[in-house]
This record gives sequence, C-alpha cells and structure tokens, in this order.
Amino acid sequence: MKILYLGNKLSKNGLNKTTIETLGLNFENEGLSVFYASDKKSFSIRLLDMIKAVFQFRNQVSYILIDTYSTKAFWYAFVCSQLARFFNVKYIPILHGGDLPYRLKLNPKLCRMVFVNAYKNVAPSGYLKQAFEKEGYLNVIHIPNSIEIKNYEFKQRNEVTPRLLWVRAFANIYNPKMAVSVLFQLQKTYSNATLTMVGPDKDGSLITTKAFADQLGVKVNFTGKLSKEDWCRLAIDNDIFINTTHFDNTPVSVMEAMALGLPLVSTNVGGIPYLVSNNENAILVNDSDVEQMTTAILDLISDKKKTINMSQNGRRLIEQMDWDIVKQKWFSLLK
Repeated sequence: MKILYLGNKLSKNGLNKTTIETLGLNFENEGLSVFYASDKKSFSIRLLDMIKAVFQFRNQVSYILIDTYSTKAFWYAFVCSQLARFFNVKYIPILHGGDLPYRLKLNPKLCRMVFVNAYKNVAPSGYLKQAFEKEGYLNVIHIPNSIEIKNYEFKQRNEVTPRLLWVRAFANIYNPKMAVSVLFQLQKTYSNATLTMVGPDKDGSLITTKAFADQLGVKVNFTGKLSKEDWCRLAIDNDIFINTTHFDNTPVSVMEAMALGLPLVSTNVGGIPYLVSNNENAILVNDSDVEQMTTAILDLISDKKKTINMSQNGRRLIEQMDWDIVKQKWFSLLK
C-alpha cells in the first residue's frame, strides 16, 4: 500500500517532531510506502509543496493522510482535501488541533467541505470525537496517539522532590509562563524547588518566559529543543511533570512522561480529561490556576502512597497506547 502523508515535517528546522514524523515512520516499518509533504519552513511554500505532492502522487496512493490543526495550519487541510476530492482520492484528516471545536463553529461551511467528504476522520482523543459528533459528523473514529512503550524505562519514585519538568514548544497556547509562576509559589515552601523547561520557541514565547522568570527572580533551566532520547534521560533527575496548556488534544509529551513514571499535574482542558482520570493517574487543575497547581504539587510531595499509585496507574494507562496495539486500528481502517 502507498499513502501520501501531509503535515508539518519540521524537525530539521529546529521544531519538535509532530505525528507525521512518528506515525509515518511506524507505517514505513510495517511495510507501507509513504510519501511526505512538507518540510518547508515557510507557511506559503509548505502549502505549495503539499499541493504539488497531491498532484504528483494522486494516481499512486490509496489514501492521503492530513494532519489537521485548528489555527493557521487548518488551511493546509482545507486546500489539500479539496484537491483530493477533485481527483477522487480518499483522504483522512487526523484531528490534532485542541481548538478544532471552535473552528467547527467559526467556519461551519468550510469545515463541512473538509470533514463530511473525508473517507474517515481520525480523532486521537475521545474529546475531539465527541466534539465532532456533537456537530453532526458521523464519520469519526478514535485511534489514539501511540508510543513504543519498550523505549520508555519506568522509574518508580518512592520519594518525590519538588523538581519539575515541562516539555512543550514555547507558544502562548501552551501557557509556559504559568510554569514559572508555579515555581515561584512552590519556592515559598521549598526553596530548593527547580523547574526545567524543554522545547523550541514557536512564537516568541521563549523570550517572554525568560523575561518573566527574571522579573520574578526565579532561576529556570531552559534547555531549548532536545531530542526525545535526551529529554527522557533528563526526566530521570526530575520528579513531577507539569502541563500548563490552555488548549490540548492528546499531547505525546504527556504520554511519554507518564510512561517514564513521572506523576502528572495538568490543566483540565481539551482532551486531557479524556486521556487521564483525576486523582487516579494524574491531578487536573483549572486552566491558569497557579495556586491550584502549586497545591497539587505539594500534595504529591507529602502523600507518598498517592504518588506511587498515580505513577503506576499512569504507566499502565500508556501501555494500552503502545504501537503494537494501536496499529491494529490503523490497519483495520486502511485495509
């Protein structure tokens, strides 16, 4: 089988790998032929490269997979899906944008052109599946994001210290300044509390977050972009993973942290409550609520039994998202 995969293949330009680079490789390892677009840095050139790829491979592929986001990158999906319709090629949007429900309401006619005519829409989270079905889309199936669990060594933390890890691209929607505010509050109780923030700059937020840390007088370890292997090694020296985002779907970095045994404290937004269960395998707090997140972290540090159970439950949850399990759903779809 041959497929064309359209998405933001931008790791060579200093950004984090997205699904196109992980899921695409998994398909290749299973024997599929995968063509890609695009790794072009410029938005407009990337769009042109995707259009070119649809023209070039339209008679060779069985399906076109399209990573579909909720903001600017939505237009890749719109243009390329309509080309696929014109050439009568089956296309499958993979729904990544945590704010796609808002896009459905903002551009209902354009969204129907994309999603109603899709062969299937793949929702990595129950959150987006439910949101799409609520708007009348019946061709949505749930296939979760996956990881290869064998690559993540579980560490049981019997003593949890206030060493925080944050892994994401620096962008306003991921609210990185909240992590700095949490550190500032946490150091009022634990002066030795630390925060390591891993990720590339996406919209200038890295600069503003560094300035905010200086303003509060707290020291943060900003590592910049790291490979998955490097930040997983870094996780060994940290004890709590925090996720501060305003919008989200099913972030792979959160899944990876849980696989590594890091107890999770996250904002209760988007697809997060569909991925984890509060007080069972994570602690969920209100969006932008620094005080609530700080209290949750203090609770984890003081309650050893709860933290151990949460860590173990998190690992068991993510084991169900191993590629060897998830791939069965993909091949059932692409049969």
